[in-house]
Amino acid sequence: MQGGSAPPPSGKYLMAGIRAKTEDRWPLEERPGFLIRRLHQIHVALFQEKCAAFEITPLQYSLLSALAKRGIADQTTLAADIALDRTTTTGALKRLQSRHFVDRATARHDRRSQTCRLTRAGAALLRKMERSARSAHLETVADLSKTDQKRFIALMQKIVAARSAPGGVAAGLD
Repeated sequence: MQGGSAPPPSGKYLMAGIRAKTEDRWPLEERPGFLIRRLHQIHVALFQEKCAAFEITPLQYSLLSALAKRGIADQTTLAADIALDRTTTTGALKRLQSRHFVDRATARHDRRSQTCRLTRAGAALLRKMERSARSAHLETVADLSKTDQKRFIALMQKIVAARSAPGGVAAGLD
């Protein structure tokens, strides 16, 4: 090279340097968001494996469970119960209705609102899949001791409660 100076780093090498510095500061496998996303992927895979015969997603299972607890509920209440936006909740409820697991009807008091209830087929499905769904949940944390499982769940509940409170970052979903 003439002039004794090195050429400026190319974009490829410059980005590699920036990437290395970022990862050195905070490794991916130590980031809560990354670990939570990975754990969610692991749980969904376990749920799909254990509950494949029922052709129900974890989200749909949550909706069926919330309806079983409430008896009758409008879609907005169900969305809040499972911490999901109304649009996604409505789509999932329509799919459950098409399979005759949920009945949806226009509310008498508000024609814009849909009231939902579990059908007999939906209640029977919940009973049939309870053992499989519970197995997926338990297997998700199976690598922890019983004490650590309780602690882990308590810590997750604490974070969710703090962030779901009025004014919390994730309090409002719509």
